[in-house]
Amino acid sequence: MHATLFTNGQLYLGRGVFAHASLLVDGDRILRVIAEGDELPAAEELVDLEGGTLLPGFHDAHVHPLLAGIQALGIDLKPVHDRGEYLALIAAHAEANPNADVLTGGGWFGDVFADGFPTAADLDGIDDRPVMLHSHDAHGLWVNTAALQAAGIDETTPDPDGGRIVRDESGRPTGMLLESAVALVEHLIPVPDSTFLETALETAQRELHSVGVTTWQDAAVGESDLGPDPLPAYLSLAGDGRLTARVVLAQWWDRARGLEQLADLEQVRASAAAAGLDAGTVKVMIDGMVENHTASMLEPFAGHPGDVGIAFLSPETLIGLTTALDAAGFQVHFHAVGDAAARHALDAVEAAIRHHGLRGNRHHVAHLDLIDVSDVSRFAELEVAANVTALWARRDEEIVHRKLPLLGAEREQRHFPFGDLHRAGARIVGGSDWPVTTPNPLWSISTAVTRRGLAEDPHAIGAGVLDDPLLPEQALPLGVALDAYLADAAWVNRLETETGRLEAGCLADLVWVDADLREVGAYGSARVRRTYVGGELVYQAP
Repeated sequence: MHATLFTNGQLYLGRGVFAHASLLVDGDRILRVIAEGDELPAAEELVDLEGGTLLPGFHDAHVHPLLAGIQALGIDLKPVHDRGEYLALIAAHAEANPNADVLTGGGWFGDVFADGFPTAADLDGIDDRPVMLHSHDAHGLWVNTAALQAAGIDETTPDPDGGRIVRDESGRPTGMLLESAVALVEHLIPVPDSTFLETALETAQRELHSVGVTTWQDAAVGESDLGPDPLPAYLSLAGDGRLTARVVLAQWWDRARGLEQLADLEQVRASAAAAGLDAGTVKVMIDGMVENHTASMLEPFAGHPGDVGIAFLSPETLIGLTTALDAAGFQVHFHAVGDAAARHALDAVEAAIRHHGLRGNRHHVAHLDLIDVSDVSRFAELEVAANVTALWARRDEEIVHRKLPLLGAEREQRHFPFGDLHRAGARIVGGSDWPVTTPNPLWSISTAVTRRGLAEDPHAIGAGVLDDPLLPEQALPLGVALDAYLADAAWVNRLETETGRLEAGCLADLVWVDADLREVGAYGSARVRRTYVGGELVYQAP
């Protein structure tokens, strides 16, 4: 075996504890932690941490790597945050790809547009081919007039169930399609071949490793609103050794079908297991997002009487599918943004427990922008993890101008109640929702602790975003925020006995960061120097 000694830095030992110590790895496992002052053993390789920090590899409990990779290979708008720069990137891509039938990509933010949404008119002067661009949150699609015409969408086209065509005062489509309305134009995009999808997944894997992520839960496996099924690409990469991360595959619950799809989900779980992959999770979308009026709310949006958003599934349907999935041994990964959606997720788990007892399937609810006060304690009571997207919890332009006005004064005080959840005993786990936000766990941890944005983040824009915390009483302690992406996320990914901790016997999934992470002020500029999976180097900073 090949022994490696990591020394001269801080080790993060979990639960907020750092130690100036050394770590000995033998092959793919951690052999032992060596306290400061103890004699250092001989090793074939010595890694000088140069005063930085060594942590277990980060877990991302909610991420969309294939979508991120596809966007990166198309019109990638994520690096900028400006209408003019968006249009320049789109025009440059169009010029560089004259033979493409359709121009696709995404990553735009609505706050740079006058009414919170872009329009077809913004795109029509750039190219006469269909242009289709996902919003950064993946809940909307910006299209040009050519795309609307090619899909036959006009003022007579009805809104589909679970979606909305944004229209002007006269009823004409403006160029924005929300939620399931995206499906009206998807057939225009040529079906990507397997080589392209594998390249996209490898592209995403490199990016995740570069920020220290060694394990993730893919939150949309199967044909979904978010694009092609990633499963074949995962199977191919796993089959020939190109998949260097540990992954949990959350299979997509098709809302157009019922419980008859359970047999298909079980079959995928079995075939994935034969390939060494875990597909024992099912992703269930309950609602959309606040800014688009598609979150499911207990009370109407402020200033919009009668509008309580959209529930993609009735409470009765949600209870039935959750009970069936839980009985079949699946973990359920709920998307719930509005307080009604969060309540219905908890109600469904509670009904499953009443039906056949607590089975320990580690269900979790993602995003949790809003939770009614009476529901906060239920997470711990029902053993449901709170899967938070911590980087959203700040006063940026998108939040302040597009979202908070829809909540109103009272609900604004319950926005992203991570601190309340922690104090009530809930297990907090972290997911980036990339490409909705950056996959960098250090930035998310910083915002979870400070409730502020980081100067290094190009999307942390707005007066006060860097120095005026969003509900500082909802901040998390540093150890809790770190463990949300380490030991606690490992628990939700069913890997807590193997990963998420620097302990003897654990897998040598490691990340070396070039800063002392005891001080949260270092998290914005900190960079990953190396990432290891099972003792193998999978990323080294240039």
